[in-house]
Amino acid sequence: MEALSAGLALISRWDVLAALFVGSIGGVVIGAIPGVGPAIAIAILLPATFSMEPLVGLTLLLGIYGSALFGGAIPAILINTPGTPVNALTTYDGYPLTRNGEAPRALSLAYGASFCGGIISVLCLMALSPVLAKVAPLFGSREIFLATLLGMVLVVIAHRGHSMAAGALLCFGIFLQSVGLEPVRYTQRFTFEQTWLTSGIDLIVVVLGLFAISQSLLLLTSRDSAKTTPTLGAGLFSGLAEVFRFPKVVLPSAGFGTAMGIIPGVGEFTAQFFSYSLAQKLSRNPEKFGKGAPDGLIASETANNAVPAAAMIPLLALGIPGEALTAMMLSVFYVHNVIPGPTLFLQHMDFVMALYLCLLLLNVLALGFLMIATRPLLHVIRIPDRFLGMTILTLSFVGVYSLRNSITDCAIAATFGLFGLILKRLQLPIVPIILGMVLGGIMENKFRTSLPRIDSAIDWINRPIAAVIFGLIVLVLAAHSWTLFRNLKAGTNS
Repeated sequence: MEALSAGLALISRWDVLAALFVGSIGGVVIGAIPGVGPAIAIAILLPATFSMEPLVGLTLLLGIYGSALFGGAIPAILINTPGTPVNALTTYDGYPLTRNGEAPRALSLAYGASFCGGIISVLCLMALSPVLAKVAPLFGSREIFLATLLGMVLVVIAHRGHSMAAGALLCFGIFLQSVGLEPVRYTQRFTFEQTWLTSGIDLIVVVLGLFAISQSLLLLTSRDSAKTTPTLGAGLFSGLAEVFRFPKVVLPSAGFGTAMGIIPGVGEFTAQFFSYSLAQKLSRNPEKFGKGAPDGLIASETANNAVPAAAMIPLLALGIPGEALTAMMLSVFYVHNVIPGPTLFLQHMDFVMALYLCLLLLNVLALGFLMIATRPLLHVIRIPDRFLGMTILTLSFVGVYSLRNSITDCAIAATFGLFGLILKRLQLPIVPIILGMVLGGIMENKFRTSLPRIDSAIDWINRPIAAVIFGLIVLVLAAHSWTLFRNLKAGTNS
């Protein structure tokens, strides 16, 4: 209770509340614009948050992260175009409901499900905080090294169909992180006597290039198409209460979202897949799934909105980001010399509780905003792609230049923007590069810290938690290898 009271005191400041309001409302608007998404918005805003206090900056980014999924359901349901990639599954049952003349019901079902998923996830994690505060200090350098390795393995495996490409791009990210002065003896690595490489390749420059600039180029090279939205009649919020008629869908979906959010590298898509599959199996009318089933829409939206809060657990408890958005937030911690990890729960529990309360409030703000602004938001969907592309491109270069007032950084960002455009055209994942840059630095640091205590290979796993994590790595690799072998065998037989 003391930590909760202290957290309430922290978020009661006007600047934190202002950041929460702007982030929550802005996130809904950004999510409603197809082609933008929270990753691009956070990448553009990231340099500006470095001048803010840690709680203010993180609250702003969390607001965008958590509420963008609310807004992303609007174009997914109305025009069959997901506002964010995560809302892709929402189109399966949301758009058929719109074609059946039930757009207001579909939107309110999505809003209610998203709200329930977000609230349930945050409440679960707030209840688990005392347990995490006791468990987190048990993680030493070896355990964090192995947990980071497990995260890398999961990131690669999560990209089904592109595992080899994801692994190669992850290694490329690790290589990018190693360029410049190494952190112990300050010797130069991979600089090739180029002075501009001595300071390394900045993570934020790469993030802005791969996410924001590449997306702007994609929008600029696409054709503007007319976007028409249906007229919303009465009963826009008729489905809010209807969500509570599906407790057997809401609760398991929120549970899947929370569990999958905690595991690095898994995220919303896996949570949605399990939730949607379970909802279809439990449904009395499974044949309606994909044709306008309300429980299918609820399962999808509940699961994806339960993930953002849970994704903060590995970041706060171990300092390990599970996906690109939390990797960006990690840089805010480092800039202000607030190091996430086991000591954060011991020394700054009030800070952790404040972040959870912000996650709780952003769901309330997002839902409240949508209750009064859904119809005006329909105009946002119609913004031309090329106008969006030019706006994102301009803001991206402003953000890159503001980091160090460096034209070289702008050139690096432009290069990665072109590289990101190629990856998107080839439908290859971008996230492994960012996670490679972040997780590679953590692994190197923890590996070097562990070496003085290591006499033999067995010493890496001679403690209970380290042994469990190592066992999980072996189990995951074995399961994935077996799946690949089975698929190969099935392809050979066919």
